[in-house]
Parts: sequence; structure tokens; C-alpha cells
Amino acid sequence: MNNSFWHQLLCGLVLACLSGAPVLAQSSPPIPYDTSFTPQSTYLKERKNFPNVELVTPQLPRGVAWEKDVVYREIKDTPYGDRQLHADIFHPKKTAAGPYPAVLLIHGGGWRSGSKFNLIPMAQQLAAAGYVTLAVEYRLALEALYPASLVDIKAAIRWLRAHAREYHVDPEKIAVLGCSSGAQVVTLIGTTPSDPQFEGGAYPDQSSDVQAIVNIDGVVSFIHPEAEAEVKGNSASTWLGARYEENPTLWTAASPLEHVSAQTPPILFVNSSIPRFHAGRDDFFQKLDAYGTYHEVHTLPDTPHPFWLLHPWFKPTVGYVRGFLDKVFKE
Repeated sequence: MNNSFWHQLLCGLVLACLSGAPVLAQSSPPIPYDTSFTPQSTYLKERKNFPNVELVTPQLPRGVAWEKDVVYREIKDTPYGDRQLHADIFHPKKTAAGPYPAVLLIHGGGWRSGSKFNLIPMAQQLAAAGYVTLAVEYRLALEALYPASLVDIKAAIRWLRAHAREYHVDPEKIAVLGCSSGAQVVTLIGTTPSDPQFEGGAYPDQSSDVQAIVNIDGVVSFIHPEAEAEVKGNSASTWLGARYEENPTLWTAASPLEHVSAQTPPILFVNSSIPRFHAGRDDFFQKLDAYGTYHEVHTLPDTPHPFWLLHPWFKPTVGYVRGFLDKVFKE
């Protein structure tokens, strides 16, 4: 599988949408997609400064099953018609060895771009290590503003618990992993257990709480002094529906740092060498220390922001994630 894989996949997805492929009724307007952030575009950009990088591509390990585009949520009467949200699910074929811990993987892309396909390679490798993994589709900013993405992902967690027996999942051992903006989202999910503003959809009898968080180069505060670049940027303001100066209360509420409590689960940070993506991290740790909550951090030297999509950084990133999850769930 070569570096054109992601380009071909993206073109196929766009053509499917333009041709009226079956997700939406023909009378509904098409869902607006921002296709600017892909593994292929990342590779082409980063190889200018890191000429030895290679693009990570999916490779299904032996002993791992792959179920594609499983519907985890159906939303009626959106501006784009009836909407289905999907997840690609990977799980060990040896079901007798379960139940397994589970990990939901949430892609980044500035809250408005990206795809669940971006994290399929990582989902595959974690499944090979004895986890049930879900690469999750969720609504992005051009389709639905905050907090829709959190509602979707918490719905995916409840769906997974409702289907735990089917997928041989231990419902008491569920983690969320996110990259970049997806890391900010999962950290907010992990720090807001049972918050009604982020709940919605089916299986209301199931909990959306998680037992571990993996933050891969995502900020934990929009209002921290270190987050100035994020506050001035357009990506977060598009997602939140207002600039900071227009609604500072909203920006504060969307900052995971403001929600850390005794209920916050263990968390792993894997960071690039770019300081602005660490915004608020050290203060986050101080709050966790006050509650005695376990946390880890690994900063990869001389790395671009989207390092998890590229070799030589993909393998050590997976290693850090696996080591943390094994410690939390298997020791």
C-alpha cells in the first residue's frame, strides 16, 4: 500500500457524496465537508521539513477483525436530512480471551476537517494489542456547532456499552483517544461525566463515562495564557460559533482544564515539540495531583504537530498509548 492510498480514498468519498450516495435523501442539501486535512496532505506538507518521513497506511494485523461503517447513531430531521453516524470497529478474533478493554479514537482537523479513516492505522495496532477499538465519525463544525461533536461521541460510548456483549467489551474499561482538536474534545468528554448538555440520543440507560483519556497533542484550555494563538485563531471560533471576545463564558466552558475534578480518570499526553499545543497542560497536571489521579506525559523531540500520521513517530506513539492503557486496564 503506497502513499496514494489516502488520496484515492478521499477522492472516492468525495465522489460518493457528490453522486448522491445513499446517506442522504436527494432532496436534502449535501453535508458540507472540509477536506483540507488528510494524511496525504500532511505527508506532502511535512516532508519539506522532514524529508525522511513516510506516510502511515492501514495494515490489518493477523488475528484482528474489521467491521466497516457500523451505524452507531441515527439523527432525524437534521438540516441535511436523516443522518447516520458510523464507526469502523476492530477487535481480536479470539473472543474467548475477552472481555477486552475498548478505545474510541477521535480524529483531529481543527474541529472542521478530518475523517475517521485518519486513525484506522492506530485503531488496528491497538486491536492487535488486545483492545476493541472504534474509529468514530462525528459531526464537524461546518455541519453542526459545539456541543454536537461531544453529544455524538458520548452517544458512541453509550452505544458501545449497550453492545458490549456482542463485541466482547468490558464496559467498565472504556477509554477515549483523540488527536489535536480531537484530543481537546475527548479531554472535555473525560472531564465532564454525566453532564446533561453533552448527552443525547439512544441508550439513555447506559453511561457515557470513561475510565481513561489519551490526549495526543491537543490543548486543554482555550483561555489559558499559553493558548493565546488558539484564542486568536479561526478554527475554534468556527466550532464554538463565537470569537472569544464575543462569548468568553462559552470558551471557558469548552476548556477541559476548567472541569478537572476527583472524577477525572487517568490521562496520557503524547505531545509534539510545538509549545502552543501544550497549552494548560502543566496546570492540568497540578489539578490532577491534588486529587491523586495518575497521569503520564511524553514529548517527542523535533516533531511536527501531526506526528501520529507519519513514520518514524507512529510506532513510538502507539507504544506510549499501549503502555499507558495496559497500566490502567491490565495491571
